[in-house]
Amino acid sequence: MCRVFRSGLGSSFRSVSVDAGHVLMTRVWVRRTLAGVPKSRQKGMGAEVFPPFDPEAAEVVLEPEAPGQGYWVGAPSVLRHKGQVLLTYRRRRPRGVDPDRGYRSCIAVSADGLHFEDVSALDKEALGTTSIERTALLPDPAGGGWIWLVSYVDPADGRWRTDALRAGRLEDLPRGERTPVLTAADIGGEGVKDPVVVRTAEGIHLILSCAERSRSAADASAMHSTNDAYNTGLVNCFTGLAATRDGKHWEWRGRCMDTGAGWDRYQARIGAVVPVGPVWVGLYDGSAGVEENYEERLGVAVSTDLARWRSVTPDGPAVLSRGRTGSVRYADVLPADDGLWVYFECSRPDGAHDLRRARLAWKP
Repeated sequence: MCRVFRSGLGSSFRSVSVDAGHVLMTRVWVRRTLAGVPKSRQKGMGAEVFPPFDPEAAEVVLEPEAPGQGYWVGAPSVLRHKGQVLLTYRRRRPRGVDPDRGYRSCIAVSADGLHFEDVSALDKEALGTTSIERTALLPDPAGGGWIWLVSYVDPADGRWRTDALRAGRLEDLPRGERTPVLTAADIGGEGVKDPVVVRTAEGIHLILSCAERSRSAADASAMHSTNDAYNTGLVNCFTGLAATRDGKHWEWRGRCMDTGAGWDRYQARIGAVVPVGPVWVGLYDGSAGVEENYEERLGVAVSTDLARWRSVTPDGPAVLSRGRTGSVRYADVLPADDGLWVYFECSRPDGAHDLRRARLAWKP
């Protein structure tokens, strides 16, 4: 395992193994990136910031309910609690296969991080919605309970929103008290979803996928006629930031990562955040256009403060699958004794998506 001695952002590093040397290179690349390295010179930097992995060598955690396009299981979010791994994930069916789209979100537990047992499930009918997407768990800052952050299509206006469910036990969360976190109106946009929780000494931060109307979108009603503005081509999909101290009152901080100019020019959605020494590394989903919506690929970004992110993979994705579309998306990362476990949704040759875990023998 690697070890690096450090005393802050401006400190020197002493490598004690080959792996530690890799981490030293990571810091150097990150500093150059944040200092404003021209994009023409950034090619290959993603591999230095976060080690690439082979999706085909990863372990399958969950299978979709059927083969074929539109059958997905994924959008994972993971955390460790009292020796167990807690996983939230979403199941989806194609449009027209009732109940279609994201019809169920589940909470599952595991002792080994691979074999999970469901302990709770939230069906879309309970929210009166047409679809549920990514969710995330948060221990209630008030103590003694849980918060389940859920993104779904608002039945009132067809725009994605994010709410919080509260209960003392995981099993009771689907019936828990529901309060709003952020709506599309709150951010002045067309959708806000896919929460990612980051806890720091300053409080709890929430990273979200956000949609704003593009300049070419003259008709606002067309964006929501299918209850998914992200799949219309009439929006730009960036990453935003919110924060709270008590888990009840959320402050919108604004955008923290814009879309790029190439392979990620339509969407840039941060899905995992990893502290690497004095900086943050993010794994993000990118797409070039609406035709790649639902089939995003994985890129790498860096930040010093969570409020400003920059891609270090501007020329192309960092990781691709050998599935029909190459999609690797909705990654989340869990520290483990043997390194890092990366959970992600992955496209298959038959067009379906499954949920996988890659084990990286690397510690930031």
